[in-house]
Amino acid sequence: AYPYDEIEPRWQAHWEERRTFRTPDIGDGLDTSRPKCYILDMFPYPSGAGLHVGHPLGYTATDILSRFKRMKGFNVLHPMGWDAFGLPAEQYAIQTGTHPKTTTARNIDRFRIQLKSLGFSYDWDREISTTEPAYYKWTQWIFLQLLKRGLAYQAEVPVNWCPALGTVLANEEVIDGVSERGGYPVIRKPMRQWMLRITSYADRLLEDLDDLDWPESIKEMQRNWIGRSEGAELEFCAVDQEGHDLGAKLTVYTTRPDTIFGATYLVVAPEHVLLPSLTSEEQRAHVEEYTEVAARKSELERTELQKEKTGVFSGSYAKNPATGEIIPIWVADYVLASYGTGAIMAVPAHDSRDHEFALKYELPIIKVVSPPNGNCDPEEAYADDGIMINSSSSSSGLNINGMLSQDAALEVTSWVESNGFGKKKVNYKLRDWLFARQRYWGEPFPVIYLDDTNEMVPLTENQLPLTLPELDDFTPTGTGEPPLTKAADWVRTTDVLTGKPARRETSTMPQWAGSCWCII
Repeated sequence: AYPYDEIEPRWQAHWEERRTFRTPDIGDGLDTSRPKCYILDMFPYPSGAGLHVGHPLGYTATDILSRFKRMKGFNVLHPMGWDAFGLPAEQYAIQTGTHPKTTTARNIDRFRIQLKSLGFSYDWDREISTTEPAYYKWTQWIFLQLLKRGLAYQAEVPVNWCPALGTVLANEEVIDGVSERGGYPVIRKPMRQWMLRITSYADRLLEDLDDLDWPESIKEMQRNWIGRSEGAELEFCAVDQEGHDLGAKLTVYTTRPDTIFGATYLVVAPEHVLLPSLTSEEQRAHVEEYTEVAARKSELERTELQKEKTGVFSGSYAKNPATGEIIPIWVADYVLASYGTGAIMAVPAHDSRDHEFALKYELPIIKVVSPPNGNCDPEEAYADDGIMINSSSSSSGLNINGMLSQDAALEVTSWVESNGFGKKKVNYKLRDWLFARQRYWGEPFPVIYLDDTNEMVPLTENQLPLTLPELDDFTPTGTGEPPLTKAADWVRTTDVLTGKPARRETSTMPQWAGSCWCII
């Protein structure tokens, strides 16, 4: 008999010596007549603090399932890996003056010892780390496949920029306007970034929810997150106060094109690309001050959490294509550049946010939808469908008075398409994935840029992995340029196909790049 405190170590040593939980390969003793079961845990981030209670909480459940399936005769594959690239390791390395490769390896060793001491039945022969070149070769390979299919692209987008950390952060890495790591201020600014076109799969994601055996409440949350909506994009010509054309067109997205006659002003996001050209000299100081304040707010603060709507007049106007009337263009941070077109037509009689804004800044409110029963609170915005009123213009020839809202929406969409003022459009709340970080500790992008043309050229598959260069100084540059720009010999390269001089991409992939594909 063994004392209690010796039983667990004895059996752990037994499992280690005999590789009890290893699943053999085909040709190496695998009984292919048995059913297969793949049980994958979320790979932990190996921090210096070691495991916390949340790790074994989840891993205990999957370990019970693994053991149960083995006893039922299944070939069970239960691996463990390390999601080990990313900002936490790099910040810790900067603070301690130790290379992240060194601290990451030390932390992985610590996590492995702790997990083994808990007696979990992992197949340690199949341990992986996202930081190993043999592994991230395939992360880079997947990126190349996405690039070939147009699912990876570069775009100028508003991002969460943390000057202190010197990198872009995802929304979930920003809490109350500061970085989750370190608590540093975060601002919104436009930057050219790599993106993954997740929105190309939005409809498929929606449709496939119907086949999932999930609680309906969870599926509804997913539908709301994807946020599919049908509407129209409408074009408004920018003009000055006298109606003279400013040579710019504002495109707005709306789910209620039927309410176009009730649009009494436009609102653009503080990051809108046309805002500098739309701002009059008289209003420039006010607009710049407002946009600077808005840049320090997160998207959550600007939408769900914001109790009071704020804004500033741009100094320019737009012509409503349905009425021919001149309406003001305002700047307000409750409009996001990352959703729709970054501009809206404001219909204060039929949208609560627009109504609140119009009351605050004394802007016109024109009712164009009447409830079917004719009863509504005159002090509130009526946002439901109804019968169209005050919705005709002899100058434009558009008349939707007396029509039901849904029919009127179709009529307006058809009218703007035939007159060159817009088109039908499907939109999503789901965003494409911002897939770049201006940091050192991450997977290098397998692309180069030709010096003479700036053309982006993907590496060939036989050039993978593109390994991360060793850097003694991996601190942020302070200019927004990624730390990899300091690796001058690595950045300078040549195109193998043409022999032309080129430079490598110096941003790296985000922390989750290597751990997101391991479930495939």
